[in-house]
Amino acid sequence: MSHGQRLSIQDVDAGAQDAVLGLERYVRSSGLDPALCELMKIRASQINGCAYCLDMHNRDARAIGEDQRRLDVLSAWREAPDLFTEKEQAALALTEAVTLIGVAGVSDAVWNGVTRCFNRKDVVHLLMAIATINVWNRLAVSTHQQRPSQ
Repeated sequence: MSHGQRLSIQDVDAGAQDAVLGLERYVRSSGLDPALCELMKIRASQINGCAYCLDMHNRDARAIGEDQRRLDVLSAWREAPDLFTEKEQAALALTEAVTLIGVAGVSDAVWNGVTRCFNRKDVVHLLMAIATINVWNRLAVSTHQQRPSQ
């Protein structure tokens, strides 16, 4: 079933989109590994069912050299721990917990895994990256944002 785009946030109020772009610029300048950020964006977008963001971030990940096999199994990363580093696993677990915050919050086990692998400032950056992709997902899904033709 195809949905037409309901609304273009950029066309209606460019300032709203600029606000989220400010978050995106912050995350990109934070020093987080871009490859890790793409994995986190893809995982959140899988959970949120955001086709627009999945299309974009899978392409972006491949463009920076991400292995297709890792992308193929990302939604089941716990079943393929040999394909993801400890840091990636900790960041993915945090991504899932924060994206699904209303289900069970962020458990001590997830938090302890992240703080074992990342310093406090990096944890802030991870949280900002997760929050930002969740904003994008919610805007794209609710407006039925159309994917580019290619």
